[in-house]
Amino acid sequence: MAPATDPEPPVGRSVGRSVGRPVVRSGEDEVDRIVAAWRRERPDLDVEPLTVLSRVTRLARHLDLARRASFARHGLEAWEFDVLSALRRDGAPYQLSPGALLTQTLVTSGTMTNRIDRLAQRGLVRRQKSPADRRGVLVQLTDEGRARVDAAMSDLLDVESNLLAGLDESGRARLADLLRDVVAPLDAS
Repeated sequence: MAPATDPEPPVGRSVGRSVGRPVVRSGEDEVDRIVAAWRRERPDLDVEPLTVLSRVTRLARHLDLARRASFARHGLEAWEFDVLSALRRDGAPYQLSPGALLTQTLVTSGTMTNRIDRLAQRGLVRRQKSPADRRGVLVQLTDEGRARVDAAMSDLLDVESNLLAGLDESGRARLADLLRDVVAPLDAS
């Protein structure tokens, strides 16, 4: 009897290993099929941007679903994680003004007030008078809020690492650099 051998990957596919599981890269994906259809139907259009941005859109959808599931495992909504993580990232004593939270989370002041109210009702943040301004308020992370956001962040990083499992360290660095080149000018404007 001949020794068992691993079968060859199908033509047009390469199989690698990452984080203990196989990663299969196909020669064609759904975006390639969409782009080909547009090229066939509208040869007068330059559909090249779709080759990148449609993949970014699809990745964003996968990321959104993965993040929502990760946060839900810790009893958080995505918006709650955004506010709590802004406070946590600021460092001890884990407090920011509502205005600083607005800047970091990109929501309106009415939305932020509502979010702070809801987080305070859940015991994840508390309002405190600002020592620098008698009329001002600071929002501070509670011990429960800190524990919740720390656990959610650890879970999130595991989930996001799995999403990037098909890339080695240098591939991740190249992709991060390319995305920075695209996003930085948009953020600046």
